[in-house]
Amino acid sequence: MFRTGLCDLLGIEYPILQGGMAWLSDAYLAAAVSEAGGLGVIATGHLMDPDTLRREIETAKGLTTKPFGVNIMLMNPSVPEFVDVVIEEGVKVVTTGAGNPGRYLPKLREAGVRVIPVVPSVALAKRVEKEGANALVVEGTEAGGHIGELTTMALVPQVVDAVSIPVIAAGGIADGRGFLAALALGAQGVQMGTRFAASTECRVHENWKKAYLEAGDRSTVVTGRSTGHPVRIIKNKLAREFAKLESQGASLEELDMLGTGALRRAALEGDVVMGSVMAGQIVGLIREVKPVKDIICDIMAEAQRELERLLGFKVG
Repeated sequence: MFRTGLCDLLGIEYPILQGGMAWLSDAYLAAAVSEAGGLGVIATGHLMDPDTLRREIETAKGLTTKPFGVNIMLMNPSVPEFVDVVIEEGVKVVTTGAGNPGRYLPKLREAGVRVIPVVPSVALAKRVEKEGANALVVEGTEAGGHIGELTTMALVPQVVDAVSIPVIAAGGIADGRGFLAALALGAQGVQMGTRFAASTECRVHENWKKAYLEAGDRSTVVTGRSTGHPVRIIKNKLAREFAKLESQGASLEELDMLGTGALRRAALEGDVVMGSVMAGQIVGLIREVKPVKDIICDIMAEAQRELERLLGFKVG
């Protein structure tokens, strides 16, 4: 019922993408999302190397025959090698984050790869469309991890009006109501990270998932605004110490020392006190860890119920 042009572009059943989350979005989570009808995405992050990416892709191929993608973090020094690996392994969808992928677009497009940059503004959306992007993930500040300043509700319709390629809404979406709202804003699909992090197939540490289940509507905070790279995480001791250093005018070196390795500590070692537990503002809605298939099915069913409630009659 909610099939859009994005489904045809990517060869998927439901217009739902899984966000590329460093240390979380591995081959197992990506394959599970793809098997459930969405588009799973393997994340490269800051520390992944090309050989590891190739192994992750090969693992995903062994778990699903359906399309999946790779998220390339443009701040990683191995981006040119990642592009080569993606092409050599026949991956047909790439999402990008933390910058403009323009210099890599011709090579990827020539290889038949669909390129979908994550953008935080109308200006960047228009620029990457001109450079050849196939679609856009438009991410609001409600999202977890690295964020921009504009909200999803305000940003998505402005980008939809400014470009002619498909828009995928991200930030603050975790259920059927959010999915339906995104379509009402003009998006052709959604990307979710926080909701899929709290899935059975996500191999993040159980302490991370527990932190999600215990979170409320005001449980996240943004750190790093003074560095120019704001990040939304669950409030904890790390967040408080980071805020204290920022208020004292600490140098970038001091802040980097505090933050280095914090995401890995939380995701792999379960340190949710001095680790960086990235989460979107929607985390307060998550009250159960479920299989990916159930998450997607629940979203689609709830979206249909909400649509029928608004219309006042059954559809489909």
